[in-house]
Amino acid sequence: MLNYLLASLLLTSGAIASFLLRKLTASASILGASIGVLLFIGFGWMGITLMAAFFVLGTLATSWKRRSKETLGIAEEDKGRRKCTQVFANAGGSAIAAMLSILYPDHNMLISLMMCAGFSSATADTLSSELGSVYGKRFYNILSFKKDRRGLNGVISLEGTLFGLAGSMLIALIALCWFGWKTNTFLIIITAGTAGNLFDSFLGAAFERKDLIKNDAVNFLNTAFAAAAAYILYLFV
Repeated sequence: MLNYLLASLLLTSGAIASFLLRKLTASASILGASIGVLLFIGFGWMGITLMAAFFVLGTLATSWKRRSKETLGIAEEDKGRRKCTQVFANAGGSAIAAMLSILYPDHNMLISLMMCAGFSSATADTLSSELGSVYGKRFYNILSFKKDRRGLNGVISLEGTLFGLAGSMLIALIALCWFGWKTNTFLIIITAGTAGNLFDSFLGAAFERKDLIKNDAVNFLNTAFAAAAAYILYLFV
């Protein structure tokens, strides 16, 4: 019971701070705290720690060199303040995983791995986009591999991909604090996260650029793809 009270206090404090610091809207703060509760019930401290890690890393990356991004015309709207739909797009898949973990506790290890892969992909996507757009030198369309313009949907760079890989590795390292050191687990989280990040770029180039789907849908699908990749890798590798 003490753990639940402490987790609730931390999530409530985090939600209020995020709103007051204008990192999340009011509805996004409430949704984030609610997802945090689900993650805690489903995965314990690992769940909310990974969510917090993604949020902190994503916020820092979005804020980094904001003036340069504004000059380039690639800065997030409203100074990167996240809306409710954006929170669900990045963490909704993990919330679904938490519910599955509650319903099917015998499969907690596999579902936990899928949740980690979702946050790995979300972190990789945010870091590769936000930092790659600043430090990238050459930008390519992921479908044609022809040179393309910085900041467009479906455009990648070597630097951005490496930042994304680093983000996936950080999430994997945090997860191993609970899993214990397991090379396969570490590699699955990184591989699935990177696959999800690249899938995000594919969706951006093939569908989002043509206004067939929106960015929130792309973000949700990339985390779902990463979770599916983790599932396949866990079963067959």
